[in-house]
Amino acid sequence: MARMTINLGITRYLKRITPPNPLPRLPWWISRWFGYRAEPQTPKPFYLVWAWTWIGAFCGISVLQAVFGQAHYFVEGGVPSIVASYGASAVLIYGAVDVPLAQPRALFGGHFLSALTGVIITKLFHLLPTEERFQQLLWLTGSISCATAIVVMQITGTTHPPAGATALLAAVNDQIRDIGWYYLPVILLSSTLACAVALVINNIQRRYPVFWFAPPRPQPAVPVPPPSAPEKAAETTETPPV
Repeated sequence: MARMTINLGITRYLKRITPPNPLPRLPWWISRWFGYRAEPQTPKPFYLVWAWTWIGAFCGISVLQAVFGQAHYFVEGGVPSIVASYGASAVLIYGAVDVPLAQPRALFGGHFLSALTGVIITKLFHLLPTEERFQQLLWLTGSISCATAIVVMQITGTTHPPAGATALLAAVNDQIRDIGWYYLPVILLSSTLACAVALVINNIQRRYPVFWFAPPRPQPAVPVPPPSAPEKAAETTETPPV
């Protein structure tokens, strides 16, 4: 209950500081690509969902590998061609576009906070006197990083399941561990690229995101008027047996 209260408090705070949504005031051919729809969307056939999911995941993963695997700046800096946890993110942001776990708040916040948590904890364990001792406790470094990142995401309302691996990789992956704090801008850029592809692909025949910072307020239910007296009498009157 306490965690839920903190989470709801953060969401209410975000709603207070977030400016009014500018998307309704933009031309439809612009606002559409940022997830705005004036009318509710009808469910799409399964074959369209499957097709766009495949296209989105293919394009998203390809863009990440093209940027980090081919650009000399990242290659020379020892950055991996892709942070593996974004393969799991592709399942959500291209295949389950409506769920809260796939929205930009969770994508950006979950990955960044998890990366930050993993790097901090790994740096603390690096204070051990010898590298051998650090390697012996690497299992503990990864476990603490992942577990702490999950709780941080719960507290901040940015739960994004693939981000647990983002924290774990900061501890147990040699290549990522070597780049240290540089892991954070790599994560931010990866999330930006993945989200940009999602905005294009998912808004062709679907909608993404459902929200950016805070979930929309639920519409109040329309009250159903009680039946009038004659209607009640008609409902309770039984036809006499013949």
